[in-house]
Amino acid sequence: MNQVGTVFERFRKARKDARERAALDQLLDDARQLMTERGESNSIAIATRALEHYRHLGPEATQQFFEVLARDYDPDPAEVLRHAQQYAETRSPDALIELGRVADPPRQALLRRLNLAPDGTGTLVAMRARLLDRLKHDPSLRAVDADFQHLLSSWFNPGFLQLVEVDWNSPAQLLEKLIAHEAVHEIDGWADLRRRLEPDRRCFAFFHPALPGEPLIFVEVALLEEMPGAIAPLLDRKGEPNTAADRFRVAAFYSISNCQPGLRGVNLGNFLIKRVADRLKTQFPRLKTFCTLSPIPGLAGWLAKVQKLESGRLKPAAVAALQAGLEYLRERYGKDWSLLATPADEADARTAEGKRLETDRQLLQRLCAFFLLHTAPGDSRGSDPVARFHLNNGARLERINPAADLSRKGIRQSHGLMVNYLYDLDEIESNHEKFSDGRVSASRAVLSLF
Repeated sequence: MNQVGTVFERFRKARKDARERAALDQLLDDARQLMTERGESNSIAIATRALEHYRHLGPEATQQFFEVLARDYDPDPAEVLRHAQQYAETRSPDALIELGRVADPPRQALLRRLNLAPDGTGTLVAMRARLLDRLKHDPSLRAVDADFQHLLSSWFNPGFLQLVEVDWNSPAQLLEKLIAHEAVHEIDGWADLRRRLEPDRRCFAFFHPALPGEPLIFVEVALLEEMPGAIAPLLDRKGEPNTAADRFRVAAFYSISNCQPGLRGVNLGNFLIKRVADRLKTQFPRLKTFCTLSPIPGLAGWLAKVQKLESGRLKPAAVAALQAGLEYLRERYGKDWSLLATPADEADARTAEGKRLETDRQLLQRLCAFFLLHTAPGDSRGSDPVARFHLNNGARLERINPAADLSRKGIRQSHGLMVNYLYDLDEIESNHEKFSDGRVSASRAVLSLF
């Protein structure tokens, strides 16, 4: 770039920085006004203006805005302490009410007033998405995020959400959003999407009145005659749809995707699955089984890093045998376990090498069962996020399927394994309570692997 061009770029950047600083100053001024009595009476106009200023902020100015929220909008510690002591002494309802009032972070009041602006809810959801990106590198913003999550969890209470079945006749704009947001099994264009909306498939999404036309989360379902053991047949766009609805006995949830990053941590998925199960049971009374075909994204990483297997519920000899098996697989396959992801071949199974490979596949299944059943639910080194979601939601670990996902992603994440979680509508609550106590509900087939 020549000297004139360099000077021009510096000038343009300086003007851009000056505009962002001015927008930030105006935003902070509007925020202060919103917290006054005058701001409360004129909150819609001020909130609208404030969010317009916010939309002009770049990354650096946005960070500064979040830092101001963290620094200047905390509760007053002295006031909280004084009212806490007063409540401790009197235990009076009035003292409790006052304690709640002073302990409520001013940030929450500010966010509530910003939400009064047209499209305020959507802007605040997007704002939290930016906050989450910065939270990865700046833990001082944790209290700010806690306030966002508290309010969004209230505003996006499932009682406010609308369950919508998406089909091929849905608006094209909505269908494009499904393609864009599919997070588990990528949708490869319109032909792929159309197959996922055929008569033996269903797709349901949650919507919120404040975000018309914007799906919050959606789930894809396959209607089948039996529980699926591999993902490829479900995603085969050339497969013929089964139109014999009277033969459907199984509803398999094979993909669930969040469309709004700013709603991370807001509990939507578990309510979606249960609402969809109730809807499908009404539409297809012969459905007997509600299950998933789920990935295990944490398995391969855990197998590569875990040093010592531990369990308080298995016999030491069983744990020692699994430990030896893990070390054997590491020594035999090194960093490339792709052979274990290949489907068993009947001809190869008759050879010594084929029998050995099949034994190794079974060992991998046992290690997978240990990973899902005996790593602490809150241990980020072990427990799997998908497993944690379904098990906490009241599902049961039903079956571990070898060679179930032969995509590059499936082999990289879980050496081709996938699992079925069973949603027994009569046992969901008891399974959830068991998981809350640190125990995992599992079928006899899975437990027999040890």
